[in-house]
Amino acid sequence: MLLFPKWVIAIVPAPLKPMSEIRSGEPLDALPVLGRWPRVGLIAIALGLVLVFAVAWWLNPYDDGQPLRMETHRQLGLPPCTFKFVTGYPCPSCGLTTSFALLMKGDFANSLRANAVGTLLAVFWLALIPWSLASSICGRPILLVSIEKAVLRVLIFFLTLLLLRWIIVLCMTGWISRA
Repeated sequence: MLLFPKWVIAIVPAPLKPMSEIRSGEPLDALPVLGRWPRVGLIAIALGLVLVFAVAWWLNPYDDGQPLRMETHRQLGLPPCTFKFVTGYPCPSCGLTTSFALLMKGDFANSLRANAVGTLLAVFWLALIPWSLASSICGRPILLVSIEKAVLRVLIFFLTLLLLRWIIVLCMTGWISRA
């Protein structure tokens, strides 16, 4: 008695190429589809960013009409920058909150002066809100094949910019020339 037939026919989708074999610009066999939780996560990211910008809009980045360069985060009840308190020099992220708040007030030039990387990050995050919502609605990441690779590249890009800006600030304050 034969329990299994000699020939089994199954209808399965064709195997997709691994991502390492796909060249840039080559059409994909299938577009990546987002499951329920990644879609909910994208909506949560968009809502979180809206909250960040609402707080930035609420903050007052001016002192007697003059734009601040840093310390705007103190209005949220946060302590002064520990790095600056201990060393006397600004940390890599000094001025980020102020740059976000100034940008939300429409003061682009002073936002760049407070922290240019913060301004670029704020503009990127503003663009990320509609992208997250649209990707969630469409069920696939728009203009991306891999969200993970994009997140890693963006993270490396902004951290590199933040550290380069910090080196420039330290050079301008004379810290590196004294060392």
